[in-house]
Amino acid sequence: MIQSFDLGQDHFALFGLPRTQALDTERLEARYRELQAEVHPDRYAHLSDAEKRQAMQWASRVNEAYLTLKDPLKRARYLLELAGHDVRLETNTAMPVEFLMEQMELREAVAEAKESGDIDALDALHRRLRRTIRDEYAALQAALDGGDRQRAGELVRQLMFQEKLLQEIGDALEVLET
Repeated sequence: MIQSFDLGQDHFALFGLPRTQALDTERLEARYRELQAEVHPDRYAHLSDAEKRQAMQWASRVNEAYLTLKDPLKRARYLLELAGHDVRLETNTAMPVEFLMEQMELREAVAEAKESGDIDALDALHRRLRRTIRDEYAALQAALDGGDRQRAGELVRQLMFQEKLLQEIGDALEVLET
């Protein structure tokens, strides 16, 4: 029954998973399906309004937790939050100079490729950035699971930049390919 749930649980506890960046995504998916089946509001349609609201709250909570844990960047931010480490996304804009220079060069290359309609150049930039992001996520996992919250926070901020640029390149490719 739905009363057995504890609203105070963190997302990892809710899904019965360890608090680590390295996550068994198959186990997450399976547990999500189990929880959704258990708390789906339709199962409680015949109950009181209060119990229906509780089921809705739980279904929303399960969805929110799942979306957070499923996304490696959101999961990292959540782990840092649980550890009491403020990533300071709004106030800490300091980035390593090398990283900023690389981002500027990538953005310029993307702008030139978009302007000239060079799909091959955009595709190459997309592949290059995906490799970089993959390596950054590996470093993020090592930092988080190794307890280096400061480094993890830096990587989270960098990955936010990189993910946004990757999306922009993907959008440009989509426009040029149609």
